[in-house]
Amino acid sequence: MKEGPDIARIAALIGDPARANMLTALMTGKALTATELATEAGITGQTASSHLSKMDEGGLLRVLKQGRHKYFSLANDDVASVLEGLMGLAARSGHLRTRTGPKEASLRKARVCYNHLAGDMGTRMFDSFLERGFLKVSGDALDLTAQGGAFMQGFGVDMAALRSGKAPLCKECLDWSARRSHLAGSLGRAILSRMEELGWAKRTQGSRVVTFSRAGEQKFRSEILAGTG
Repeated sequence: MKEGPDIARIAALIGDPARANMLTALMTGKALTATELATEAGITGQTASSHLSKMDEGGLLRVLKQGRHKYFSLANDDVASVLEGLMGLAARSGHLRTRTGPKEASLRKARVCYNHLAGDMGTRMFDSFLERGFLKVSGDALDLTAQGGAFMQGFGVDMAALRSGKAPLCKECLDWSARRSHLAGSLGRAILSRMEELGWAKRTQGSRVVTFSRAGEQKFRSEILAGTG
């Protein structure tokens, strides 16, 4: 057996259809119970428990016990990034599950990718931050500039708290629908949370869709895009 990371094991954990459905459900960023995840996967509770145990052992999940209940969430941003990347690969390869109605358009416009803004509005925000000099790409690294830090502080993001944390501040995440990048990392998470605090947007219950109010979308255009979008 050759040395190195065992990608086959991770791929096998993700590749099972039931496990893939459960992992996709957790891309909302919310913790769900085994019963809720069984419903998402269309399987029995006993089968779901077996799958969840395997994914927990494989490092894909974080388990939180509260009273008699267990709640499952994605282990970290790395897992979410891998899932989003696989969604992009599936979309580019033509492997899509067809969903009719307005939900698809809503997902493409604005959705949560684990804990940050994705979809068309997410990629436009990323492009705007690059164009305005708030973000800088250096090789494979994405950095927040001093100008960007000042803007974020003025927007109400606690930059000192973010910089003191262990999570990466800025990460580039490939958007599966737009096939362009959006902003991940602790900053991406903080920006989405701030938009929710301001009442610009809210997450749709039981879905990855992020819905902006009319006033919130106008604020997004004037303050986040600032004429660049």
